[in-house]
Amino acid sequence: MATWFDEGRLDDEQALAAADLRLRGLAESGARVRREAAESASALDLAVERAASAGRPRAVVAAGPDSRLVRAVLEPSCPVPFVAWPSPNLPGWVGSLDLVVVLAPDGGDPATASAVAEAVRRGCQVVVACPERSLVAEHAPGRDATVLPVATRDQLAVAVLVLSYLDRVGLGPSADPEEVAGALDRVAIACSPHRDMSVNPGKVLALTLADSLPLVWGGSVLAARAARRVAESIRRASGRGALAGDAEHLLPVIEAARPHTVFDDPFDGERRATRPTLIVLDDGADDPVRHEQRASLTQAADERGVRVEVVAAEAASEVARYAELLLSGTYGAAYLRIGLVDD
Repeated sequence: MATWFDEGRLDDEQALAAADLRLRGLAESGARVRREAAESASALDLAVERAASAGRPRAVVAAGPDSRLVRAVLEPSCPVPFVAWPSPNLPGWVGSLDLVVVLAPDGGDPATASAVAEAVRRGCQVVVACPERSLVAEHAPGRDATVLPVATRDQLAVAVLVLSYLDRVGLGPSADPEEVAGALDRVAIACSPHRDMSVNPGKVLALTLADSLPLVWGGSVLAARAARRVAESIRRASGRGALAGDAEHLLPVIEAARPHTVFDDPFDGERRATRPTLIVLDDGADDPVRHEQRASLTQAADERGVRVEVVAAEAASEVARYAELLLSGTYGAAYLRIGLVDD
């Protein structure tokens, strides 16, 4: 069964109404960040007070589904060693001088619960973001443990909550939940299904992705993580391939593309679907190495007639820019799913 992209569906009321639940979930991303921050405010204050009395930890260990996001944010600026640890067993050196932060939006993972129980047993400072009535929360009670109650089970919202705590205790960069929520709201307004395709960046991105092999690249550590998440969303939405990687991994794919000629058939859908399109996630990182990598990618794309689409973030903090890039790419994937129809 052949699948093709009908761009008319992106402005069709019936097609958009059928996807209302999915689009509404994206539009409420900012609200979920605010809700988690509001409902955990008192617990967060308590955790900050405990951190102040305990002093700066020797090291920070993060566990949970978005621990790598915490690592991407903290590693460049954290004043103490930081480790993202996916295993249910903590490193042997972790003890009472260390801080263990756990992100468990679902709260039902036995491996995460095991890591929390071990951290409490070793006397670590423990901060756990999870639902109040969950398996993970049951293993969290302890003198130096604090549970930040979450309700939305949104990985990004929970990660922002934990990053806000690390910001307040002087272990990470600025991560104001209101600023992140504002950035998400701006993306939701710009990509609203009620906005016409000509002025809707989410729909424009879907058009770019429709008949090509997406290559998603982000220069900074956070933008690269957003690129991997966006590529995953594209694969889930379309059932097609989408690649995210460093410049040296994507450059050979671009260089292997056959240059356009005047004899190319513009209606050859099979050939278009195998041609790459470069999606650049730009979070404004000012790094000479990243500038050089981006220049090499775009130059190779120009030489072979490969389309380049730039998704830019303009928020003040790097966490907010990450959230902005992630939601923009996810909107593009959502509109791609709406436009794809089976023949």
